[in-house]
Amino acid sequence: MPQHKDKYPSSFSIDDFNSTTVLTKNAIQKEKESRDDNEYNPYEHRHLDHPNTFTGALIHLLKTSLGTGILAVPLAFRSVGYGSGLIGTVLIGALCTHTVTLLVSASQKMCKQTQVPQLSFAETVESVVKNGPTSIRGWSTFSRIFVEIGLVFTYLFSDSVYSVFVSKSLKEIVDVHFPEAQSYGMNYYLIGQMIPLLFLCQIRPLKFLVPFSSIANCSMVVAFSITFFYMFRDADEVSLSERSVVKSDVMGVPHFVSTVVFAMEGIGAIMPLENSMVEAGFLGCPGVLYIAMSTIITLYASIGFVGYYAYGENTKPTIISNLPQSDWASQVARGCIALSVFFTFMLQFYIPMEITWRNFKQQIPKSSRNIAQILIRIIGVVFAIGVAILVPDLSALISLVGAICFSTLGLLVPAVVDIIIRWEGDCGTYSWILIKNILICIFSVLP
Repeated sequence: MPQHKDKYPSSFSIDDFNSTTVLTKNAIQKEKESRDDNEYNPYEHRHLDHPNTFTGALIHLLKTSLGTGILAVPLAFRSVGYGSGLIGTVLIGALCTHTVTLLVSASQKMCKQTQVPQLSFAETVESVVKNGPTSIRGWSTFSRIFVEIGLVFTYLFSDSVYSVFVSKSLKEIVDVHFPEAQSYGMNYYLIGQMIPLLFLCQIRPLKFLVPFSSIANCSMVVAFSITFFYMFRDADEVSLSERSVVKSDVMGVPHFVSTVVFAMEGIGAIMPLENSMVEAGFLGCPGVLYIAMSTIITLYASIGFVGYYAYGENTKPTIISNLPQSDWASQVARGCIALSVFFTFMLQFYIPMEITWRNFKQQIPKSSRNIAQILIRIIGVVFAIGVAILVPDLSALISLVGAICFSTLGLLVPAVVDIIIRWEGDCGTYSWILIKNILICIFSVLP
């Protein structure tokens, strides 16, 4: 008999990010009857301690996608011009929305086919391959491991980006108040961060990180508000004719694409959010995904346009660096962004460490597990800071993470998953769906 589970983790349990669900048929529960007696309805079998409503899921998705990456979007516009930037942001946003739709649709289909209430990102990919064409079924475990490794490195590299954000903000503050410290390079600030992070990142229970999350959110709101005030104020002092509509140098396109993908893509949070809902409503129109992404696309396009409009060719890797260094308000903004991103490092760090620990825990003797987890977390912090030291250029680091990590997980994997699901079915007239997915795969590796 398949094992019956009474409850499933709430919306942001770490189980949502890992492969812990056994891909076997669950016992059909009698508490509710499906609308179609012959079709398993995963929503009717989800028993969550704290299920997400439509509004709750929408707010969480908006919060996930509106991170520090938005501060780098004006620089992306500088690379291609405001006309190309506006069109490109809309197109990339539509593409990200489409690939998320492919992933969630695949997960829902696999939930029905395997009769499990919910599947994580990695579990969805594993289930698709396991139930796909016979020739690839042996790769199911590899596909799950590939996605899990991708998630680990995506979050660790994102932490590297956050470290550079913090270091740049701190350096700008210190340079104003202590001119003699201007000769100190970024490495001093990166290593200075690493010392407290080595201790703070040893915090294991997620509930103990909640206060840090609250502080980070409040600090981010203050920093964004001040930054937007300066940005809109400075935009009034220039003419739009002074800015480029389209730039002839195509070398800026890869940077634009990878930056916008990094800023907009939140693939790691999609399945946990969908799994936290007990009623269908994530997809569809109007659905959580389409409302959230429409808002995100509009906001990112607006910020990118106004930021480039205000500062033109002087736009810096993070728009907050364009603020006057001596103004007290800009100093507050820099301090708040540094504090917010510093605590965000800890929150992002939690996920790759839990994925890693779940996969290595059983191979380590119980007597050595505590010291082993301490060492793993130390290695993780050193790795993230080490990458930041090797690539201290914020723009280059964002492009690297966006091009490799988010493009692979957010664009390539969903397209491949959709190809596998449709391989023995309908690929559309003249196989247009197959052609479309192949083009997405090609686009994902171009940046």
